[in-house]
Amino acid sequence: MKTDLHIHTSASDGTSSPAEIVSKAAGLGLSIIAITDHDTVNGIEEALAEAQKFPPLLVIPGVELSTDVPHGEVHILGYFIDWQSPNFLRILVRSRDSRRVRAEKMVSKLRDMNIYIDWERVVELAGSGSFGRPHIARVMLEQGYIQSLKEAFQRYIGRDGPAYVEREKMTPAEAVRIIVKEGKGLPVLAHPANIDGLEELISNLQREGLVGMEVYYNGYNAGVIRQLASLSSKYNLIPCGGSDYHGLPNNVETPLGNVSLPSESVERLIRLASQQAAVR
Repeated sequence: MKTDLHIHTSASDGTSSPAEIVSKAAGLGLSIIAITDHDTVNGIEEALAEAQKFPPLLVIPGVELSTDVPHGEVHILGYFIDWQSPNFLRILVRSRDSRRVRAEKMVSKLRDMNIYIDWERVVELAGSGSFGRPHIARVMLEQGYIQSLKEAFQRYIGRDGPAYVEREKMTPAEAVRIIVKEGKGLPVLAHPANIDGLEELISNLQREGLVGMEVYYNGYNAGVIRQLASLSSKYNLIPCGGSDYHGLPNNVETPLGNVSLPSESVERLIRLASQQAAVR
């Protein structure tokens, strides 16, 4: 069962439309995918409609919420969410609005560094979805200010970069509660390998309703996977994973479907989603 539970579309900062992602996943022989755009569910309806053309393919409605901790960011994935919940949608709209303000401030900081990127092009790339740093990086590349997308993050808009701007604050615990209570979904800790105080965070988030964590992820070697698998087992969390695909060149990110995930993990996630749906 070939699965990818971490995929972004043009509804946030991916390069491919939701329909294109679904079609590509089907062509690659994937059985299950999750659409997990940043702070938006705008791509889910299109993805589900396209999936009707490929009956063997299951598309899980998802989201990825960005949160802040004292020395970095923590991202929380939500699976099998009620993507039409009015309260959930209001929260996401507020988060997206803060992303646009943040992007405007980063473009202003770049301008102060004599990097004059076209704001209207950033808006065009973001479309109706969430603004993200990759949109800014792509415009910097198009206008010749950098030689690669990676350079944009390393030199300018990474967390310690001179043009970086903090987002509106949300804690990991708040994100887990939002996914559980407003989204009626299953929260999973995203790409956790470099999180400071990981075990304490897991323990705290589990009390809020965390059900899984990414163990199999873009760039994780066997040692990291073993360590994370041990932690997920200790806290009885479902070991999830995915490519974190954005449609960037293969030398920048893992291609769609190229992270192996045990079938047992996917089965546990689906079983838990079915159990929760039965008691709603």
